[in-house]
Amino acid sequence: MPTDRKALTKLSYGVYIVSAEKDGRPNGQIANTVFQVTSEPVMVAVCINEQNLTHEFIEASGRFSISILSLETPIPFIGRFGFRSGRDIDKFDGVEYKKGETGIPIVLEHSLGYLEAEVVSRIDAVTHTIFIGKVSAGEVIREGEPLTYAAYHEIKKGKTPKAAPTYIKGK
Repeated sequence: MPTDRKALTKLSYGVYIVSAEKDGRPNGQIANTVFQVTSEPVMVAVCINEQNLTHEFIEASGRFSISILSLETPIPFIGRFGFRSGRDIDKFDGVEYKKGETGIPIVLEHSLGYLEAEVVSRIDAVTHTIFIGKVSAGEVIREGEPLTYAAYHEIKKGKTPKAAPTYIKGK
């Protein structure tokens, strides 16, 4: 029996900005595959397409941040980080952010909170790399409801880019 790929749309995800820095230049991207791996020590994982500039920056720095987006995040803001390449634009130009304890950029605009992590392991997932990071810092910025991938699609009518791990061809 062939796999009904629509079953994958029933998995639960959030919508995040994963950021890194290389040679003093920040870059970030939208990611939905972010999850906590352990509680002691606190570790998280992110799944990043190997062709994305953010992947290159994480590889170079060995660090990344995760900004947890709120349900109210506007589609143009998501599009800036999700449908534009950092090779073509400075995604952080005009965006409210700060440098974290590790020096990695953290997007504050439309974020409920953030985590900073230092890479401790990498898993090759053919077209993507799963970076596992030990959390070194984090903060709740404001209260609110986090943006889920379901709400992004159902409420905001958002699209899935081809570089996303959840992309389904022809959908």
